[in-house]
Amino acid sequence: MRQLSDAELMVGIRAGGTQRRLYENKLYQKYQYLITDGTRKHRLTEDECASAYSDAVLTVLEHINSGRFEGRSELKTYLYQIFTNKCVDEIRKKTTNRSRVHYTTSLDDSLMQLPDEARSVVQHLIAQSDVEKLHQQLRDLGEKCRTMILSWGEGYSDDEIAQAMGYNSSAVAKTSRLRCIEKLRERFR
Repeated sequence: MRQLSDAELMVGIRAGGTQRRLYENKLYQKYQYLITDGTRKHRLTEDECASAYSDAVLTVLEHINSGRFEGRSELKTYLYQIFTNKCVDEIRKKTTNRSRVHYTTSLDDSLMQLPDEARSVVQHLIAQSDVEKLHQQLRDLGEKCRTMILSWGEGYSDDEIAQAMGYNSSAVAKTSRLRCIEKLRERFR
């Protein structure tokens, strides 16, 4: 299959509607190999690189639609630079003093200091609160996102989700799923 040019991709993305979704997925797939390159170059896990890549693609899509990307460089170059910056941000998060925020005293250690009865009550309340908050956030995302995330959480593959929800391919389902997960992350921030 013929690779689309930058101009064709940008026209398709700016078209809106289902046309836009198709071209967004084509952009995602065209440079998806950057995830593997990122794991090798930046020594990040595949999940970390996939997340950075998805964030980079979303940023590029936003820049194309807002006119911020003017086409003075190739789309690949632009995407690669944003992806690299996202990878570097991930590395910095692990290695700077800010990372200490992520390595706090574990809740389990704190709970172990409580008597058994109090510990089980606190654990139950925390679990109940977390589940309620998650279900509320999923409801707020909308039915499509909720169904997709819950299906993925139950172990269904992107291919199975694509078939069940009527997407053209597993890549389309994956891109949609990653968007939904990003929306969910934003709600929890």
